[in-house]
Amino acid sequence: DHRDLHSFPTRRSSDLWKMEEINDRRLPVGIQSFEKIREGGYLYVDKTDIIWQLANREKTYNYLSRPRRFGKSVLVDTLEAYFLGKKELFEGLKIMQMETEWVKRPVIRLDMSRAGAAPESVRSYLDNAFHQLESEYDIAVRQDSSLADRFDAIIQTAYNKTGLQVAILIDEYDSPLQHSWKTPQHEACTAVYREVFAILKADDKYEKFVFITGITKFTQISLFSVLNNLSNISFEPNYAAICGITKEEVLRDFKPEINKLAEYEGWTFDEAVAQLTAYYDGYHFSRRNMVDVFNPFSLINALSDSDLKNYWASSGATSMLPKFVDNMEIRLKDFENCPVDCDTLETSDVTGGGAELFLYQSGYLTIKGYMDDIYLLGIPNYEVRKALYRIVLPALTLKTNAQVITTQNMLLYSLKLGNLPEAMKCLKALIADVPYSNKKLASMDMEERYRLIMSTIFNAIGCRVEVEKMIATGRIDMVVETTQYIYVLELKLSDNGGVDAAAEQIRAKQYAEPFKADKRKVIALAIELDDRGKGLVDRKSTRLNSSHSRSAYA
Repeated sequence: DHRDLHSFPTRRSSDLWKMEEINDRRLPVGIQSFEKIREGGYLYVDKTDIIWQLANREKTYNYLSRPRRFGKSVLVDTLEAYFLGKKELFEGLKIMQMETEWVKRPVIRLDMSRAGAAPESVRSYLDNAFHQLESEYDIAVRQDSSLADRFDAIIQTAYNKTGLQVAILIDEYDSPLQHSWKTPQHEACTAVYREVFAILKADDKYEKFVFITGITKFTQISLFSVLNNLSNISFEPNYAAICGITKEEVLRDFKPEINKLAEYEGWTFDEAVAQLTAYYDGYHFSRRNMVDVFNPFSLINALSDSDLKNYWASSGATSMLPKFVDNMEIRLKDFENCPVDCDTLETSDVTGGGAELFLYQSGYLTIKGYMDDIYLLGIPNYEVRKALYRIVLPALTLKTNAQVITTQNMLLYSLKLGNLPEAMKCLKALIADVPYSNKKLASMDMEERYRLIMSTIFNAIGCRVEVEKMIATGRIDMVVETTQYIYVLELKLSDNGGVDAAAEQIRAKQYAEPFKADKRKVIALAIELDDRGKGLVDRKSTRLNSSHSRSAYA
């Protein structure tokens, strides 16, 4: 369940102390049990002050939406431990300054991510969960009892036997609804929800606290339709950082791991923090509290491995995208800077709120700004951007991943080395005939098609890309960055002057000038593209050396 961290590869006495310190630390990789984290001595980012505020608010029914792998299950597990009065698990945490009574009350917990996508599997999961609770409270069940009747009996019996109101925790409530959406089984699944969870409202007087987590919001056809007094805390400023890890928490709790990453990569501490921030930070969940939040799953894995990888996407986070987003390969550039009205984002049903709503709720977009009832959404970080562009690349290039993976890898390798002949050979292979053949792009002019396909390729291989970058002298078609090089690209069709016109525009408008202060080498690259969509025709480049004292054609 965890990986011990490796020691620093040095023998200095000062570093031996560091080795012992970091080897004693255990990161909770893949652990969702609060009890296991605390009893196993794993590092715990203390959010128990916020959790206490949530558990003791006046409103009974509460809903929190956060992306998958964002710590919702650990939050639910912590709430369960709190309501069960397990004071010993909270020793040394902030909640000890706030809670004085530690009442042990009955808890009913359901994890709908275990319920499958078919109505039969949902009923089967609830049947098993209710059977365990009936055994716990010694409830005799009639053969003809419905699931709703059994849920009702469990809540009331738990209250009557203990004299205490019940805490009900429902984790990942929308999992069966997401997976059954756009299938014949969806309506039957929602019918189970309407039948069973209507009891929550009917049994209000027996309930102390009801907490429901999810990713997407099915407003009209599930818990939301039977709980009209459900309080959506997803956008409330007090709970903006209840899941995930803030920059302040990263700097406070993970210094040894950041130092280890920095040593492995040859970075300073601040450079390591900057890289972690670019990869995994950037989430905002409340316009009134724009605290930066890191994806906790990716951050913990990266610090455990001392490596920066796309952990979140590789965990299956992208599996639902095709169900909710049509033509994403064409629309993706619109999501980089995306306005959405307040009502749509905060209250709409995911089935009718548009692709932007699904992308926000599931973690591919986040809040970047807010003005006059309009949210501005954008892609939160480098990890998510790379994952999204990798998904759409096969649809744009009309090739499978297997067909292009070797060429993509060679393109990235060549760009990192500054090997332009090899890089252009790879790029030419990837875009050959694609703009002409891809009928979905027919409404775009030819140069726009090329820009979309090329920027998608560069994003998907992990470069940092800015399309149509505005500078004082004009607008650069594309800027592509690697760790050692900055490529300034100007594209021209053959019937619009071709490579010579592109090179002249770079020179006349001094497109490379804004990057001269950068430590990286700058390559200004003029590219000629076939005006009938047949691909890359020619290229000409100007390479500025590291001192930027002269340039030479390559």
